[in-house]
Amino acid sequence: MALKGVLRPGYIQIRVTDLDAALKHYVDRVGLHEVGREADGRAYLRAWDEFDRHSVILRQADMPGMDYVGFKVASEADLESLRRRVEEAGTKVEEIPAGEQPGLGRRLSFVVPSGHRIELFAEMALSENGPMTRNPELWQEEPHGMRVTRFDHCNLHGPNIDGVVRFFTEVLDFSLTEAAETPDGIAAAFLSCSNKAHDIAFIKRAEAGKFHHAAFSLESWHEVGQAADIIARYNIPLDIGPTRHGITRGQTIYFFDPSGNRNEVFSGGFIYYPDNPKRVWTMDQIGKAIFY
Repeated sequence: MALKGVLRPGYIQIRVTDLDAALKHYVDRVGLHEVGREADGRAYLRAWDEFDRHSVILRQADMPGMDYVGFKVASEADLESLRRRVEEAGTKVEEIPAGEQPGLGRRLSFVVPSGHRIELFAEMALSENGPMTRNPELWQEEPHGMRVTRFDHCNLHGPNIDGVVRFFTEVLDFSLTEAAETPDGIAAAFLSCSNKAHDIAFIKRAEAGKFHHAAFSLESWHEVGQAADIIARYNIPLDIGPTRHGITRGQTIYFFDPSGNRNEVFSGGFIYYPDNPKRVWTMDQIGKAIFY
């Protein structure tokens, strides 16, 4: 599949109420690597199988949640093209100059109909300790904790999911791979810019801009079980699992960081191609759709 335009999730900035406790959770337990901390108090992290300098930013704040999620685009030309399309759709675009995050080029920031801030960028420095490319060993830095391979997706809650779907499919060229539908419109939308089952999900909720979870990829169902062992051993607050989703078919466990942000570790999921029909769930089967 030839990817162009928006390629993949790039980074997420999460608000935490205790940065030291959050770092212990995300580094020691989840298995991310700390890249560095900046004078503004933000901490930058990456997973062992990511090429980019960082993919998770932790910001000390009074309340938990998500500030924004960023998607990598193929080129600066694509970034300019997408700026025009977003503005033509009637959405205000803010340009953030290169260097606001270390190693990150200029980026475009805007708010979608659900009240969430989405960003696009074309350039980020590569990690000094990223995946090997010449005679590559399996990993350069030995995986630890839950052994997450990458920041995979996020799930966001808010109103006007039909408007969100139109924006993502018509402006950003995502595909709606799967949805839960009601006579009044879409209640849950799973959107992909790649051939994954989803790169971002939106669930209908009256309150705008709500953050449900950040998800990290694991290599197998076995590692989901290992994550459950770590959750039990260190008394990490468990939400649900290990289990499987009906939607996406992903194998999963949900838990909370020390600030109350929900995390997911996720493996599997169906492969999506642009000619695939959209998968649809009805509300009388929504329980099985969420947790199969």
